Parts: sequence; C-alpha cells; structure tokens
Amino acid sequence: MTTTSASAAPSQRMTREERKVLAGTLVGTTIEWYDFFIYAQAAGLVLASLYFAPLGEGTPLAQVVSWATIGISFLFRPLGAIVAGHLGDKLGRKKMLVFTLIMMGAATALIGVLPTYAQIGVAAPILLLVLRILQGFSAGGEWGGAALLSVEHAPINKRGFFGAYPQIGVPIGMILATFVMFLLTSSMSEEAFLEWGWRVPFLLSVVLIFVGYFIRRSVDESPVFKEMQERKKDSSAPLGKLFKYNSREVILAALIFIANNAAGYLVIAFFASYAGKALGMERPSVLLATTVGSFGWLIFTMYGGILSDKIGRVRTFQIGYAWVFLWAIPMFLLIDTANVFLFGLSIFVLTIGLGLSYGPQSALYAEMFPASIRYSGVSIGYAIGAILGGAFAPMIAQLLLDETGWSGSIGIYIMVLCVISFGAVTMVKETKGADLGIEDSHRAPQSK
Repeated sequence: MTTTSASAAPSQRMTREERKVLAGTLVGTTIEWYDFFIYAQAAGLVLASLYFAPLGEGTPLAQVVSWATIGISFLFRPLGAIVAGHLGDKLGRKKMLVFTLIMMGAATALIGVLPTYAQIGVAAPILLLVLRILQGFSAGGEWGGAALLSVEHAPINKRGFFGAYPQIGVPIGMILATFVMFLLTSSMSEEAFLEWGWRVPFLLSVVLIFVGYFIRRSVDESPVFKEMQERKKDSSAPLGKLFKYNSREVILAALIFIANNAAGYLVIAFFASYAGKALGMERPSVLLATTVGSFGWLIFTMYGGILSDKIGRVRTFQIGYAWVFLWAIPMFLLIDTANVFLFGLSIFVLTIGLGLSYGPQSALYAEMFPASIRYSGVSIGYAIGAILGGAFAPMIAQLLLDETGWSGSIGIYIMVLCVISFGAVTMVKETKGADLGIEDSHRAPQSK
C-alpha cells in the first residue's frame, strides 16, 4: 500500500510545517466557534427581547423561540457539510477552510449591525435568521476540513494529539466569547448593554477573521489530498461513493457526537441564562464562572486526544460518556444552590467527560473513512450529529424545565443521549493506527 507522510515514522521533534498546520487549524476553529458562541450567548441574554418582542418581552415563549434560532442554523449544517465536503474532496481541504472562515466572519459582523425589531419591524428577525443560517452553513464545512488537515499531517502515533488541536478551538472560542460578554456586562449598565454593548463581540469578529485568514493561507495542503491529486483519484464522485459504501459510518459518526454536542451546548448557551433568570444569580459572576469552568474543557479535550493515542479512540470516548452520564444529575444539584463557586465547579467537572469524548473525535472520524470521501464523510456525520445533539438542546432544556419545574429532568435528557452515543461508539472497531493513505477500501479501516 502506498504510504504518505501522514503515516510515516514520527520524528521526535515537530517540524515547522506541522507547527503551521496545528496553528492554522487551532486559530481558524477558535475564530469560527467564537463567532458561533457569541450568538449562543446573545440568544440567552438579549435576542429574545430585541428581535422577538411580538411574542411578549420576557415571556417563556420569546425565550424558547430565541433558543430555537440556535437550532435552525444547525439544520443547514448538513448542506454546508455536503457542499464543503464535496468540494474539499475535489479541490482541497485548505481552500474550503479559507472560504468557510470568511463566510462565518461576514455573517457574524452583519449581526453586529443588524437593526432590532423596534427599528425595522418583522424584517429584523427575518434577517437575523438569514445570517444565522449562513453561520450554520459555514460551520458545517469548517470542522471537517480543520480536522482532516491536522490528522492527515500527523505521524501515525500522534493523530489523536494532532487532531485535538482543532477540537480545543471550540473551548477556546467559548472562553473568548464568554469572557468578552463578562467584560461588557460588568463594565456597563444593563441599559447600555441592551442598547449597543451586545453588538461589540460580533463586530470584534472582523479583526479575528483577518488574523485567521492570513494564518490559514500559509498552511500547506494535506499530504493525503496531494497524493490523491497526483493519482487523479479526485475525479470520482465523492458523495455517491460515500452513501453507497459508507452510510453506516456516517450514521455512527452522527450518533457518537450527539451527547457531547448537547451537553456542550448547555454549557455554551443554557446554563448562564438559567442561572440568571431562574436562580437570580448575577450575570457577570455567572459569565466569569462559566469562563473559568470552561478551561477544563480545553485541558481535557487535549488530554482526550493524547489519551486516545495510548488506549484507543473507542475506549477514551467510552470513559468520557460514562463520566457525563454519572455527573448529569449531581451537576444540577450544585447549580441549583445558586452559589457561583459551585456553579463553576459543576461546569468544570462536566468538562472532564466532555473533553474525553471530544478530543479523539478528529482522529476517530478521519480513520473511519477512506481518503477520497473522507471530507464528505466526517463533515456530514458531524453535521447530522450536531442537529440531533446540540441544535435544539437549549430549547429542549427550557421546555423540560417549564413542564416539570425540576432541573434534574434536563440531566435525565443528557443521560439518555449518553447511552445512545456510548452504544454507537462501542459499535466502531478500534481505528487507532489505521492507514490514512489513498488506497483504503470502501469500508472503514480496521485496527492493526
């Protein structure tokens, strides 16, 4: 079998090109997810009153609809994944990464200047949804390209470690988004924040996009894709091959992700809103606690990738989901104390399981699909998993809370999803050490 640089014996020291790849995937995903999370934070704090006023300012219905706008963008992730995946398998990982980065940044910046319902009426929520859809389309193609660029450049025994870099862009993006919101809410009045302060994080995205664009332009194309080009393997129809030979892997990839994505979006969007509105906690202190607690997500995501290089992707996922399952109810017992320290602690402990079930994801997904349809496979599986998992998790959590009056019902919801994702990852044969070269069979690679 033809080998690639990605599967060559690893050197002791990381090369300059490898460092550039990791920097490019990390910075890009951080910026993309900062953009995505700023919206999620705003949906919980201000968008219900500014864009959905006809539903009743401050009413549960307005908040539920605001949460739903998070989920609507997820419905367009598969479309973004299909388009970016198809073009990424044909034109290259790098080109699509630059394209999705610019699209996400433009949509985010435009939200920052979008008039409210009070200013332009019903056109305001309609335009908000259009921009949110563009965010979802962009995010659908972003993750797969970043994951593959990092994993396909990696030495064979460090794929989990390399693949963790685009993954930690998610918690870093969340930390940045939450910290910016904390600085704003703690430095201005409630009235000023509602009037103009909430727009600042969206507009800051413009600066970040320029930084990410120049870093990503300097990164070389994936060695696996280069070999595909040399052998003209990219002339086939990636989507047709994907659904003909690898539909099972797409379904499993989606189911593996749902519990992590749902629990993650509760941390991102729901907890701060719940703590402020239901428990009466101060918004700045809650945002600061969320920021500090989220450092655990960063730490344990990187550790999860490293651990998967030692004990395998499947086992690492299983440990992570078992942890989230066991913590789901105790977590809400701590949150409901309305103590800001215990609130932050509850999030930090949750992120142990979130990190272990997220760090190995890039490597696992890349190793599940043959090279010629890999971008399409990982992107579409990820996007479908996001719809089934995080898309409507904050809305479902709000509905459960309104219906039962008991926060533990949300914990049970997460536990059910953990059982599904645990079962799905258990159905995957261990992929660690699989060949990523272009001569893979149409089946998912088996462990060696």
